[in-house]
Amino acid sequence: MLRVLFASLAFLCLALTAPARAQDEGSIQPILQEQSELIQESSRRTIQPAIDAIAASGLSQAQTVLETWQAKDMWLRLTDGQYFRAERINRETYRLFDLDTGEDLGEFPADDLDQIKPNSGIRGLIAVALVQFQLSDPDPENRRAALQSLERDPNEDALAPLRNSIEGETDPDLLAKKQRLERLLTMAYDRDPEARIAAIEEMSEDTGVDVRATLNPILSTRLRVFNGAPPDSLNIARTLTPGSDALPRAEAYEMLVSAGDAPSRLGPDAIKDTLAQNITDGEVAGIQVHNLNTQETRRTAYDRLVADGIAPPVPTEAEVDATLAQYIFAEVYDEPNAAVTTAAQAALDSIATRVAVGQAVDLTLDALSLASIYFLAAIGLAITFGVMGVINMAHGEFIMMGAYTGYVVQQFVPGPTASILVAIPLAFAVTFGAGVAMERLVIRFLYNRPLETLLATFGISIALQQLAKNIFGTQARPLTSPDWLDGAWVLNDVVSISYIRIAIFALALIFLALFLYIMNRTRLGLETRAVTQNRRMAASMGINPDRVNMLTFGLGSGIAGIAGVAIGLWAKVTSELGQDYIVQSFMTVVVGGVGNIWGTLLGATMIGFLQKGIEWFNPSNTLAAQTYMIIFIIIFIQFRPRGIIALRGRAAGD
Repeated sequence: MLRVLFASLAFLCLALTAPARAQDEGSIQPILQEQSELIQESSRRTIQPAIDAIAASGLSQAQTVLETWQAKDMWLRLTDGQYFRAERINRETYRLFDLDTGEDLGEFPADDLDQIKPNSGIRGLIAVALVQFQLSDPDPENRRAALQSLERDPNEDALAPLRNSIEGETDPDLLAKKQRLERLLTMAYDRDPEARIAAIEEMSEDTGVDVRATLNPILSTRLRVFNGAPPDSLNIARTLTPGSDALPRAEAYEMLVSAGDAPSRLGPDAIKDTLAQNITDGEVAGIQVHNLNTQETRRTAYDRLVADGIAPPVPTEAEVDATLAQYIFAEVYDEPNAAVTTAAQAALDSIATRVAVGQAVDLTLDALSLASIYFLAAIGLAITFGVMGVINMAHGEFIMMGAYTGYVVQQFVPGPTASILVAIPLAFAVTFGAGVAMERLVIRFLYNRPLETLLATFGISIALQQLAKNIFGTQARPLTSPDWLDGAWVLNDVVSISYIRIAIFALALIFLALFLYIMNRTRLGLETRAVTQNRRMAASMGINPDRVNMLTFGLGSGIAGIAGVAIGLWAKVTSELGQDYIVQSFMTVVVGGVGNIWGTLLGATMIGFLQKGIEWFNPSNTLAAQTYMIIFIIIFIQFRPRGIIALRGRAAGD
């Protein structure tokens, strides 16, 4: 009976003590007590073992403790040396929370507590230790934030935690980012040269800026001087010859002087100062001061001081050359492994080639985009000026009217996509009507009188601008693009083009096809071509030239209105919008060939590529680029006065 009683008591004791023992085994407090001296000392030089002990504990609360410590919320209770998280209630009282369970332990007087205040250096070390927890945090946003922190401040200590977090990553986007960052950190910090070389070769086709930023430090060098052959243990980038462009002679000799391996070369000012310090009774080394007015006499006096041991000797040019010949100047890689630097240089060369190709592609896309904008702006002018021979200086204002029509529609039609779909036909209708009215009221009385037409349309241009200012004000009005046109098509870090420009390019192609269809497949196009080629013959065949001119002018104006909607999505809508494109529109039509739509297309392409090419050579001065472009076009017209594609037959003679 006693044995049963003793067994029952033993079992009861074990049952009572087991939870406490389990709690001790899972507590962070013993680790903090072991590292208490280092934690309280708070020295960046000695704190690392304490941080490592907490981070390597394997306890789930380790991350919380490190974050509490980093946030300066960890406090020491002086009575028992225990650590807690504290929240201030007032100046005399704090509320303590258990670091293991988060349990509220009640209020305690401030006199019994001491705050642990890590400096910025310690907080940085804690941040590095936290990476291994944050990279595997259940919350994807926390993992993303940890990755962004590593991308901003990569370091060797993060490589192992990053690799450990890759296998369990479930988010495809974060997985790709982790794998890329792991390759970059491997290139920079891995202890195994073979692993670094493999990572470098793997990333050698990537044109990302971060890849180049990782490779460049691997190829960093220092200029060093050797008295004899450099040691074989050094990774030499190249040897330099004093007097070459890479190493000026004076710079090379100054390195020897700084190292104490050669006497200083004194300049004229230094010699003059030395002589001034040794004036005795109005003379220096037996030469009167008033005679020291030339470099020759000053050098003679200085040589006498050298002979007397008063001044240091100045080496001659021959001595300088002889001294330089005794030494080898070389750029030495900071990276000691030659295979790594060779792989890095090969990767950078490969990337540089790809970047150059990418820049050429990006410049081509920009030029095509600009050409499509000029083509849209000029296609209406190609009809009114190229076909009808009317110099319409108000063409830019039709573009402006179309843009403002799009803006007004967006005030009444909800949704950018729906408003644009409504604005395009409405802009055509508004500017078509304005063009017809202008042709009926002004232009038809001025045919074959180009100067009067120019002056009249210029006056109309000014009037329309002022009318727009009176209605809409001088402030730029936004023409909001649909959400599906936001952003850009990004091929890599070098090549990208906005979706709006792609849409304008597609719209230009659509209008090209539409114009060709109208001119070649419709009665209006047939009559327009007939009037263009021979006005009298067309009239004798029953075609009404006045009606054709009216509709043709309206068509050109309507197309300008649609172009205004497209351009308004890319540029701010103001009353001066049309003036930004009228000059380029006329140049496009004249350079391409008056009266030919294919010539207008080629003219817009040539001007777009020419302007972007000039801007590439002189990117800081857009005005200069436009000036050079106009000069080139003036020269071009001297050799091709009829443009790239000239009309033939009677129309050319007219």
